[in-house]
Amino acid sequence: MDDGKPSGPRTKWWSRPSTDRDRPAGPEEDGAAATGVADASGTAPAGPGGTAGTTAGERLPHTTPDGDYTPAPPAAAPPPAADLGTPAPAEPAPPAAEPHVHRTQPLHAPDEYSTPPYGGPGPWAPAPPVQRPVATPAHGTPVPPPYAGTDGHGTAAPPVAAAPAQGGQEHHTDPWPPPPPPHTVPQQHPVPQPPGQTPQQTSQWMRYDPWGAPRQPLSHPGPGQGVDDVRPRKARRGTVLVGAALLALLAGGIGGGVGAYVERNGGLTTVELPQSGRDAGGRAPDSVAGIAASALPGVVTLHVNGSAESGTGTGFVLDDRGHILTNNHVVAPAGSNGDITVTFSGGESAAAEIVGKDSGYDLAVVKVTGVSGLTPLPLGNSDNVRVGDPVVAIGAPFDLSNTVTSGIISAKERPITAGGEKGDGTDVSYVDALQTDAPINPGNSGGPLVDAEARVIGINSAIRAADSGSGLDGGQSGSIGLGFAIPINQGKRVAEELISTGKATHPVIGVTLDMEFTGDGAKVGGKAAGGASAVTEGGPADKAGIRSGDIITEVEGQRVHSGEELIVKIRAHRPGDRLGLVLTRGGKELSMTLTLGSASGT
Repeated sequence: MDDGKPSGPRTKWWSRPSTDRDRPAGPEEDGAAATGVADASGTAPAGPGGTAGTTAGERLPHTTPDGDYTPAPPAAAPPPAADLGTPAPAEPAPPAAEPHVHRTQPLHAPDEYSTPPYGGPGPWAPAPPVQRPVATPAHGTPVPPPYAGTDGHGTAAPPVAAAPAQGGQEHHTDPWPPPPPPHTVPQQHPVPQPPGQTPQQTSQWMRYDPWGAPRQPLSHPGPGQGVDDVRPRKARRGTVLVGAALLALLAGGIGGGVGAYVERNGGLTTVELPQSGRDAGGRAPDSVAGIAASALPGVVTLHVNGSAESGTGTGFVLDDRGHILTNNHVVAPAGSNGDITVTFSGGESAAAEIVGKDSGYDLAVVKVTGVSGLTPLPLGNSDNVRVGDPVVAIGAPFDLSNTVTSGIISAKERPITAGGEKGDGTDVSYVDALQTDAPINPGNSGGPLVDAEARVIGINSAIRAADSGSGLDGGQSGSIGLGFAIPINQGKRVAEELISTGKATHPVIGVTLDMEFTGDGAKVGGKAAGGASAVTEGGPADKAGIRSGDIITEVEGQRVHSGEELIVKIRAHRPGDRLGLVLTRGGKELSMTLTLGSASGT
């Protein structure tokens, strides 16, 4: 191993070389002089012929001892070193000596005093600048080609080459070698060169030329640039920047103008999208649009203001005299001295007054005066309705007038009860209702439910709300697809009675029911209020033979499961109608027929 000791010649600080003119040249030294070994400063040592002062890039004719000269062969340089202070590889063998050429007498005789440019540099030669070592690049970092300076005439010279040592000739060494680097960069193998050429020297210590023109520091390789070389480039750069700025301003102005035009005019060209033409507006009479067009003129919106509360609902015109049918709970807030305003589908408004109302049926009739051109709605027959028939509901949900929704009849004869806020049962409504999935919301109450021919088959009165159960006044959570309407057959009879007498009559059987009974069917109570008998003496039930404790299970062939259902079934008929009943007494089933009586409503 080398143990870190350099194997090749070291560079040395520049000093004036010796001429050795008193010592004759031997055969070996003559070969060495002919080759011209360069020291660390980049200057070849003087030989017998006095060639000191020449650079690696420019060699003067070499003078031989006999007075002839021959051009010096190109100097061979060691392989490029990886870093300063790194042991250099063994120097390659010197090239074979060139054959002797014809020697010609030089124009000037050799100067025994070695005066420049024919001798070595004298004591007046300027000292070179202090050389600064550069940092060792990391392994694998590309290194730019070495800078060789100029040849003394301002022309860039090729890289400096150093000749290998000849046959045992000593090399000048540096008495103060730099410390070894912290890590050793792997040696690079020399690249084979063509005959007559030597590898380039990459060390910056071999690049100084004391006779060359001034140039940039060694830390910035490349040809020198003067002030005259820089100013034209700055001028050109300024011109380019000004041109680019003007071009940007011009492009910005054009772009801004185009953008403003597009924003104001909607584009550079007029855009027209395809669209169908206007139609005549006709719709099939049985379509939802046709039904709505036919029924809307007869639907009104009611705004009720009382001393304690107010409300909004819907109604529809019954005749050309101004009678309007709606729900009792819609007009109830007005009380005895409240205000009721009716707004028609066209936007006209008129004051209205109550003609009659009945809480048991949840129906009321109001009348407007001084209004002409009314459009009464035709009344259908609720007995003809079948489950699945299409229906349309019209009203003012949440005070949104002229709202149309559609659906089907979901069920028939659905017994529902509503009201009961008073607690005495006088305000409870019993309805044998039509069920629909047409969306009904608060504000739809009193509006018409019409069939496919725009005929009224029910009065929208109640919804099943998810948070408040069922009720004719509905809930505030909105429709869940469970709406209920009073059949128009019942509504027609009650409306006629209210218009004629201001009151409605209720069909009765003359019994008091036990509303606490939890079994199946409607049970006749033991005692009435005040201790009287539960069966009214001389009433329809008494005449038919019904007794206290009997349980009625069927009415006209329809099963009855509770007292409320029995009331609903009875009120679905008119007073004087004959009903067939089925009841159980002491475990035995009995059948009987009775004629409904009449009672005045409230």
